Parts: sequence; structure tokens; C-alpha cells
Amino acid sequence: MKVNIDKSWKKQLDSEFEKDYFKDLTDFIKEEYTKYTCFPKGKDIFAAFDYCSFEDVKVVILGQDPYHGVNQANGLCFSVQDEIAMPPSLINIFKEIEKDVDQPFPKTGNLERWAKQGVLLLNATLTVRAHQAGSHQNKGWEKFTDTVISTISNEKKDVVFLLWGGFAKKKVKFIDADKHHILTSGHPSPLSANRGYWFGNKHFSKTNKILASIGKETIKW
Repeated sequence: MKVNIDKSWKKQLDSEFEKDYFKDLTDFIKEEYTKYTCFPKGKDIFAAFDYCSFEDVKVVILGQDPYHGVNQANGLCFSVQDEIAMPPSLINIFKEIEKDVDQPFPKTGNLERWAKQGVLLLNATLTVRAHQAGSHQNKGWEKFTDTVISTISNEKKDVVFLLWGGFAKKKVKFIDADKHHILTSGHPSPLSANRGYWFGNKHFSKTNKILASIGKETIKW
């Protein structure tokens, strides 16, 4: 089975695409996209990998599910298409960036600009049925994306992992803390942020300090 993914990632993950679980996942996704409206668009399912090559990864941000509203998801976690209203979590991310690195609130919630600078915006589940959050969980995507995290951990060094919320923090077991940099906080969703678990984490300035300290170009958030 052929998977349309950036060649730098294909080299790292090729054997994964041949495994039985991934073939079953592919069959499931094809059927879902045929029978139902699903997001993101088929061409954007692997967008996180297309915008950020394996060689370029220096920061990883982990999300859970793509947005399930019409025209929201674009294959990058927390990101929305241009001209689409920003969801509450993304608004809180930008509020923290405003305070942390004195960056003005952006006009668009499309995070392609981050991905192109080496930020892998990875959802644990890469697809979802319209208006049904979590509908494609436990079908194989998590196994695949856990392998992605492990591969980055094993094959690279000095990557900054930003783990926001309980779900993302569970992925720490796939990351070698002796080789990489792990920053954790509450999730930027209003429920967590309004309880004091998000604002003030300064993850964006901390990330840039780490990158500068190891001679890597910082991120323009």
C-alpha cells in the first residue's frame, strides 16, 4: 500500500506502512471518507509531515484529534484554515504568546508558518468524522503516531517536546529525556487555562532559549 507522505518521513516509517494494523487502518479510513464527511481533506491527512521534514524537526507539539467542524482542520494540530474563526484553545495559545514573547495577536490561526520553521504539529489521531469528536480514535492512528514520537526520540537529539494536558503528557514514555527537552503544562483549552494551568507557562520563550543554547534558529511564533 502506498502512503502519500514526505519522502524524508517515508524513509523513517516505511516499514510501519506495511504492518497489518496500518493496512486495517487504511481500509477503515477509506470506508469512512466514502460513507461520511471526514476531516481533514484527504490530501491534508499527512500535512504535518509534508510541511515539516524529518530532518527539520526541532520542536514537537502534540494534539489529540483534528477539529471536527466544517473547514476547520488542515492537518496540523491546533491549526485552522485561513479565514476560519479561531477555536478557544488556539486563542489561548496566542494570548500566551502575546504575553510571553511580545508577539502581536495574529490575523490567522493557520500554523503552517510554524511547521515550515521545524515545528511538527502532530495530532495523535490524524482524522475524524464531521461533528463527532474522537470518532477515529483507537483504530490504529495512535499506534502510528506513537511510533513517530519514538522514531524522533531515537533518531534525533535536542528536540523540544511541548506536552500540553494529560493526554499529551502520557506520551513522555516514548521520549528519551536524556537526549531531548520536555516542557509540560496544562492544556490551553478554557477549562484548563481558566483554572491557572496554562497561562504563564512561557513555553514559547523557553523553547527559543533552548534552541538558541544549542545553536539552532529560534521560532518566530
